[in-house]
Amino acid sequence: MFSRKIITRREAMNTLAVGGVALSGAGLPSTVLVSPAMAQGADSVPMADLMAAGALPDVWQGKEDAPVTIIEYASMTCPHCAHFHAETYPTLKSKYIDTGKVRFTLREFPFDPLAVAGFMVARCIGDKRDAMVDLLFSQQKNWAYSDKPLQGLAALVKQAGMSQETFESCLKDKALYDNVNAVADRGKKFGVDATPTFYINGKKVSGDMSPDDLAKQVDPLIKS
Repeated sequence: MFSRKIITRREAMNTLAVGGVALSGAGLPSTVLVSPAMAQGADSVPMADLMAAGALPDVWQGKEDAPVTIIEYASMTCPHCAHFHAETYPTLKSKYIDTGKVRFTLREFPFDPLAVAGFMVARCIGDKRDAMVDLLFSQQKNWAYSDKPLQGLAALVKQAGMSQETFESCLKDKALYDNVNAVADRGKKFGVDATPTFYINGKKVSGDMSPDDLAKQVDPLIKS
């Protein structure tokens, strides 16, 4: 396990401002119209509501007609999310996604400005978005928990082929910043209040899942 250096909200905002992020606040400003069934804390959400278009396009993995749809809300600086992607996601990918049993997407739910920055660069890298998310999770302790997280983030995206100029331009994209937060805002309307949170065919499952936990949730839906 590793511990994170505790910084204040103002320090985090100032750190990202130095890197060029156009931050007007750390809240979730967007307003989303939702159905009455989407009350916060609900155990499930209608699939039609979950699948409606949001501020950013979903990046899907798996067959469109898969019997199971999994939507994950995650934060780039969340250690439990990183653990899921290290320990359980490989099983999800090989056993369920690649075999046509599950369709999966990860949606942005940043808890701090640094997580927003991570999601922004993942979006800016284009069709390598999921590969960048995987890289940032796998190297989380080396950038998000370092004394100079933006430098660590810049070094990682450089490995993925993003120039320093593109990196800085990405973090100045106010519209992208707002849209990342809008995705999280919509998640809050569904009842997301922690990461990771999963919606498995609409059923809310909160917290990190082991491969066995995943199987217990998914296998009955495949067989039904």
